[in-house]
Amino acid sequence: MTRVLIGVAAVVVVVATVVSLVALRDSLPYFGARATPVAARSSDALPSSIPSPEASPSPSPLPSPSPLPPRSFTALSADLTKIAASAGARVSVTLAELGGNQPTTWSFKGDVTWTAASTYKLPLLMAEAQGIDAGRLHGSDKLCYKSSDWEPGYFSDYRPGICFTRDVLGQRVGHWSDNTAAHILVRYLGGSSALNVFARSMGTTQSQFFIPNTTTTLDLARLWAAEARGVAGGPSAQKWLYPLLTRTAFEAGIPAGTPSSPVVHKIGEINTKLHDAALIVNGPRGPYILIVCTDGIGGVPAGWQVLKKIATRIWQFEAARSAVS
Repeated sequence: MTRVLIGVAAVVVVVATVVSLVALRDSLPYFGARATPVAARSSDALPSSIPSPEASPSPSPLPSPSPLPPRSFTALSADLTKIAASAGARVSVTLAELGGNQPTTWSFKGDVTWTAASTYKLPLLMAEAQGIDAGRLHGSDKLCYKSSDWEPGYFSDYRPGICFTRDVLGQRVGHWSDNTAAHILVRYLGGSSALNVFARSMGTTQSQFFIPNTTTTLDLARLWAAEARGVAGGPSAQKWLYPLLTRTAFEAGIPAGTPSSPVVHKIGEINTKLHDAALIVNGPRGPYILIVCTDGIGGVPAGWQVLKKIATRIWQFEAARSAVS
């Protein structure tokens, strides 16, 4: 009988102890899965994941680098304004960074509409390169001249019925910006409507190339961005396109103001307007796109100097970017 009483007493003690522990657990702010944390100040915030007592704690991750402060383009904008004003020029500029830390697209009057001049030949050659990559077109294809294709340019060997390979026409358009060769390519592509369908598929929103032939620096930058990222055919298309637009007959603008080559670009010049649309492959913080459209200076040496000065200032701006990636 005595043993039974002792056993009962022991059970009572154990039960009382358990009840006390449960009450203690429920009175604490953090304990097990049922607990609800007390409200904390922002400075007291806890990690979103707290390891359970049974699990081995994971190594703490390295702290994320503090975000860089927003970049200022105020000084750059002021400098470009001074360059344009000193030349008596009207200017639009778009810079699109493709590499480095926190790449940004920035424009100075980037949505202003311009006469495209020969910059329409950039989407034209991109469309040709894409077709060659896809196997629909071939560099050896023969394309024949019609009298309606004629426009004054660098070559005078066009006669009705005479045919040229696509490679030859591409070289004439890219290196020399020949107008008649471009007209032949546009006609075989399907005309102005087909060219603009292609351009819109590459991201343009305002341009109407060839007829009536208008564009913006933002749209030209969108074209180069699509090309550089492989949207228009990738490496095999670029293998055909880039040599046509490198070390051309018109290197006094953006290429002259850019310390590192290659600069892949297409210029446009008509009356007092002078434009340059470039992909800088080896920028100080990675590749970037620079588009400059100008009016009021034309193709005289002073006009090329404005493009060169803007390109140099953009290079300096890029070189000052944070190298953290």
